[in-house]
Amino acid sequence: MPFASRYLQCAGHEIHYTEWGDPQSPAVIAWHGLARTGRDMDALAAHLAPHYRVICPDTIGRGLSQWSSNPKEHYCLKHYAQIAQALLDQLGIDRVHWVGTSMGGALGMVLASGFFQPAMATRIRSLVLNDNAPYLEAPAIERIRTYAGSPPAFDTVVELEEFFRAAYQPFGNLTDAQWRHLTETSTRRLSDGRVTPHYDPAIVQQFTHHPDDYLLWEHFDALQIPVLCLHGSESDLVVPATLDTMRARGPGAAGRLQIVDIAGCGHAPALNVPQQWDLVERFIGAAATTS
Repeated sequence: MPFASRYLQCAGHEIHYTEWGDPQSPAVIAWHGLARTGRDMDALAAHLAPHYRVICPDTIGRGLSQWSSNPKEHYCLKHYAQIAQALLDQLGIDRVHWVGTSMGGALGMVLASGFFQPAMATRIRSLVLNDNAPYLEAPAIERIRTYAGSPPAFDTVVELEEFFRAAYQPFGNLTDAQWRHLTETSTRRLSDGRVTPHYDPAIVQQFTHHPDDYLLWEHFDALQIPVLCLHGSESDLVVPATLDTMRARGPGAAGRLQIVDIAGCGHAPALNVPQQWDLVERFIGAAATTS
């Protein structure tokens, strides 16, 4: 399935995104995780594209999007929300289904709550949280912060792929071709010729300057839309006790929350196999009939 690679100025930054499907079809935003890029969503986007317009952005500081000159202020959910709203405005998207992995799910949650941009609460039709929750375990956050804040550099792309295979083993079972795709779409070359993951290491300043950015119960409780949580059964970031709390409050208490365990995955399912695509597509289809 072909896609277009595009750029827009959003909240003062050049933002890269890929666009799949017919621009006249219902819209889906597929937003990646903390240290990843929008190209992680290629397989899901290709699956959805026959029926949906799918937009897969690179967050500021990741992939081909511009890096911030002010990491303290820009690398946080509030600013990402401003970028997301500007992106939707410029694309002429009034209402959208949101699929977010990890950080991308948290961003969808704060947008759909309307706390940062009130108008966005009525623009998000449904929300998929891919191994994300209103509370994340501190040891897992520290693990992610440690490896993301000090990305390694290697002489060869093959060595970098070996690093990715180890670091992202919790993504689940990826084929050799999928590992190569993940590597080649998230690699940049340094001035000394070595290769390293394609993001600004300063993105982890979010955890220093915005330590409560991922404590989102207030946002979760405000959600008035259908929510699907795909939970990596081996995740150390989202644990069963948190899922139980989600079931008892907000959209959980209102009967608008579905939680599905994804076996063989930790943080986070790669959205790379038909079973996961079908879960997302069925949920979006059902939500479209009620929103």
